[in-house]
Amino acid sequence: MSICEHMKSVPVPEPKAHTQGCEECLKIGQAWVHLRKCLVCGHVGCCDSSIGKHANKHYQKTGHEVIRPAEPGEDWRYCYVDETMA
Repeated sequence: MSICEHMKSVPVPEPKAHTQGCEECLKIGQAWVHLRKCLVCGHVGCCDSSIGKHANKHYQKTGHEVIRPAEPGEDWRYCYVDETMA
């Protein structure tokens, strides 16, 4: 699988401690399905299966294109611009 240029420009994900949750969902008391971490700034948002879709909204607002799971046990990256997973 080829890695897009956007993925080459961000650091390789490192294992992190479990986060408290989606930043926006926590503020409004909403539930989420899975958590995604922005590899540009570290923002934690919820996935597109969640009601808020806050990871995608973060991309739309900031243009930060590459995310990874913010939950233990998963090791992939996704680029919103190129719609590529690695």
